[in-house]
Amino acid sequence: MIINQLQNSETPPWDLLLSADPNRAKVEKYIQNGKTYLAKLAAEVVGVYVLLPLNETEIELINIAIAENEQGKGFGKQLIIKAINEAKNLGFQKLWVGTGNSSLAQLALYQRCGFQLSSIDKGFFLRNYPEAIFENGIQCVDMIRMEINL
Repeated sequence: MIINQLQNSETPPWDLLLSADPNRAKVEKYIQNGKTYLAKLAAEVVGVYVLLPLNETEIELINIAIAENEQGKGFGKQLIIKAINEAKNLGFQKLWVGTGNSSLAQLALYQRCGFQLSSIDKGFFLRNYPEAIFENGIQCVDMIRMEINL
């Protein structure tokens, strides 16, 4: 798998981006203000993540997705490790990530990659998304915020 920053001539992989965050307006805003990275196998885009600077010392991994047919192969972990290293290389001191209370596999994966639980934004998904989101038979209500010092 090769991971490179999205070039101006490339179209963002909307299907992947929207699988991680169904609010297209929000996604458009943060890909304009952040750096989008594509993971490719041969010429096929199989993964994406976005790094969004929050201030001079902190950056957020705000969207990460792997194509459904490529999940469970370790690519998500590779993207997270690449994002951590990229954030370090860009000179940031802390990397944040947020995920839903219903995103059980993602919560475990982030912790395996070194992230620690930081806070809970109660009702985040109720306030910010017009339609209910369900994962693993659980309604996504709260944003679980995690951090890693770089």
